Amino acid sequence: MSIDPSGAHGEVPAAERLNLFALVIYVPSPLGRFLDDLRRELVPHDNPHAHVSVLPPRPLRVDWPVASAQVRTLTDGWTPFEIELTSVEVFPVTEVVYLELGAGAAELRRMHAAMNRSVLDFVEPFAYHPHLTLAQEITHGDVERLRETASLRWRGYQGPRRFRVDHAVLVQNTLNNYWIDLAEYSLGAVTVP
Repeated sequence: MSIDPSGAHGEVPAAERLNLFALVIYVPSPLGRFLDDLRRELVPHDNPHAHVSVLPPRPLRVDWPVASAQVRTLTDGWTPFEIELTSVEVFPVTEVVYLELGAGAAELRRMHAAMNRSVLDFVEPFAYHPHLTLAQEITHGDVERLRETASLRWRGYQGPRRFRVDHAVLVQNTLNNYWIDLAEYSLGAVTVP
């Protein structure tokens, strides 16, 4: 996922927005900054914003504010939790280089199952597997080299490998394949008795 380099998230004209949305959790710095730098090293043309997807990209059958209301209802009562990034792996079919999740993976699966319903329902091409993408849409010949580079950098990283999840963001894709933030949701905004 590349962010809009102009920083004009809310200023993208409707004609340039695609019917393609995702729900993501951004990784805070310093871990997020390290991962963005690593992704730019692996895939130089990217302008990344490190994240874990709760809902991978999908079209909506309703206007996004309707979907946003469903997300808000669910996130308001969701207890914040921790995510831990563990090892560099490669998905065999898509050859995406990614970081596996340890702690938090089961919670993300529950969150995905709760969110992937009603107006957000989408039959995804692959079973949901919580992860953090490091390199995608790369040539077959580059996969092993990029995995090795990512593994080397990850082993050498001395900062935190865990972060607290207390926000999620609904994003939308554009004609230039940049993602813009539409709405942010606080987890646990409403205490559930």
